[in-house]
Amino acid sequence: MEPAKRCNHITPFIVMEILEKIHKMEATGIDVVHMEIGEPDFNVPECVNNAGIEALLSNQTHYTHSLGDIRLREAISGYHQKTYGTVIDPGRILVTSGTSPAMLLLFSALVNPGDEIIISDPHYACYANFITYVQGVPVTVPVYEDEGFIFTPDAVQKRITPKTKAIFINSPANPTGIVIPRDRMKEIAEVARANHLYMISDEIYHGLVYEGKEHSILEFTNEAFVLNGFSKLFAMTGLRLGYLISPPEFVRALQVLQQNFFICANSVVQLAGAAALAHSDKETQIMRETYNRRRVYMIERLRQMGFGLVTEPTGAFYVFVNAKHISTDSYALALDILEKAHVGVTPGIDFGANGEGYLRFSYANSMENLKTGLDRVEGYLKKQ
Repeated sequence: MEPAKRCNHITPFIVMEILEKIHKMEATGIDVVHMEIGEPDFNVPECVNNAGIEALLSNQTHYTHSLGDIRLREAISGYHQKTYGTVIDPGRILVTSGTSPAMLLLFSALVNPGDEIIISDPHYACYANFITYVQGVPVTVPVYEDEGFIFTPDAVQKRITPKTKAIFINSPANPTGIVIPRDRMKEIAEVARANHLYMISDEIYHGLVYEGKEHSILEFTNEAFVLNGFSKLFAMTGLRLGYLISPPEFVRALQVLQQNFFICANSVVQLAGAAALAHSDKETQIMRETYNRRRVYMIERLRQMGFGLVTEPTGAFYVFVNAKHISTDSYALALDILEKAHVGVTPGIDFGANGEGYLRFSYANSMENLKTGLDRVEGYLKKQ
């Protein structure tokens, strides 16, 4: 007996394998500085803890509506209107146990076998696997550092075929930290509209922008799906809370899938999420300011070490640097840095073929740890 054939088409998530290797090293007493994982090092805002405790004490621990607790959906709708000026019917919002389940439900409802979804290369490692899992076809459009790792409308247009169903964007982006400018996002939305395609926008890093302003795709088109959640801005990674904003015509299908696969998201965590949206502005501002200081420091240090960085990242908590002058095998390089310098970094190949030769450094760690880690990397490079 063997696992189902569909499992053979799912590639490993390399950063998680590196993290698991680090855990084994740490278990033997080796001190490793983490700059590989994209997980906030902050605690959740106090209001999140308070709301969760209150929900437990008041026994709000039963199934919610399959679309999500209406209090949270109304809070999400209000947050979008305040932040982007967009009016979102709470009936178009599906609350999920993290953004990954939202993505699985989205592609399950949208993609028929053979349908194509356009994604950038490099891209978040799991996008292609979600699409492949539902028998769709991920169509990659290379994006380049000298163009800011951003789609050009012409490049996207050239990859559109009669089988194309949607264009997928991520801003601020993982792994690059790049924010798509307003005018470029509008142009990409116009390409989708002209070709009768949907837009899919992963907005999980919204709120973590340090220069300029992020924009939601819903500012430019209603024929769009928005993925978002509470893991990054609110440091709620382990609480697993996300949501999907959908065009009205897909809501019922998404709801039925949710009912069957997940029933509903965690009732207590949903109320904690509503509190985060309403009461955590002060704490998230502190997070942003702290991340920005780390960002500026890391960019300067990496450039001093000789890593290539044409366009500075202005969002998320990543710096994606060119390391081809050291090695064109980013996986081997990342493992060598881990074994010899005891610093975890993510190889660019994890994010697609066009990411080969790059390394992703995360600054979701304390300034003290970042200084130690970058000192170790600098020492490693001097020995090469």
